[in-house]
Amino acid sequence: MSDVNAYALQRTATWTDFVSLTKPRLSSLVLATTAGGMWLAPGELSTARWFVTLVATAGTVGAANALNCYLERDSDRLMRRTRERPLPSGRMDPVLALGFGLLLAAVFLPALYVAANPLTALLGAVALTSYVFVYTPMKARSAHAMVVGAIPGALPPLMGWTAVTGHLQLPGLVLFAILFLWQLPHFIAIALFRKEEYAAAGLKSVPLSSGEGSARAQAAAYLLMLVPVSLMLYPLHVTGGFYLVSALLLGGVFAGYGVWGFLKGLGAGWARQLFLLSLLYLSGLFVALMVDGAARG
Repeated sequence: MSDVNAYALQRTATWTDFVSLTKPRLSSLVLATTAGGMWLAPGELSTARWFVTLVATAGTVGAANALNCYLERDSDRLMRRTRERPLPSGRMDPVLALGFGLLLAAVFLPALYVAANPLTALLGAVALTSYVFVYTPMKARSAHAMVVGAIPGALPPLMGWTAVTGHLQLPGLVLFAILFLWQLPHFIAIALFRKEEYAAAGLKSVPLSSGEGSARAQAAAYLLMLVPVSLMLYPLHVTGGFYLVSALLLGGVFAGYGVWGFLKGLGAGWARQLFLLSLLYLSGLFVALMVDGAARG
């Protein structure tokens, strides 16, 4: 607390501070991918169960993010993009954030069990515990935390699938694989253009541990794996021709830009553009999934 503005800590946290603990932009991405999994899965849920499942998933993710903010409040103070969050800035007492995160978990994990099914609730619990208790502390110890963190990040579309079907099935696992592989170049891009911030905060990353050349090579390799995996939904008869063409075009641009940066040895500017392109790619891919599903049926 010595580094925190004492006056700020005396202020009462606002509702927007509590919302910010849940990382709403990240949570909105989770909601979109969960809805995508539910949309593609064979079977139906009532409107009420669909809505409650999405809200419960968002609440579970919000719990994980709030607890992550609690645990990383000291390192967040050392990074430009995180130092204005409620805890590192001193606007909120850490005990409040801890209690808020635990409350969200206590409410929304059981809600997942009731609204969806035990399997979906179990996957939600795995996502929360692995993100908070494995990935978060591992970030300060090993660059491999990136791979571990991609697991909870990839579970939401699989949770959407299991919420409808109640089973682990190959198409749902392909959705998981798409999100898993997508996150790795996304994370590497962030670590490249924020390399100095990661170093100042004492967090490990691929560029810091293995060098920028290795980071670019790994990003390109993951992208080249992502494209064929994204196409697997077509032979599984989950999607049709519109998705297939869209995935080829989007994946070609995304992977091509990544490979180009690797071959040319490009730096922070390229990494920032790759990060932005990753967001456009994922948004476009899931829009294509939705449009294709609507057209087919």
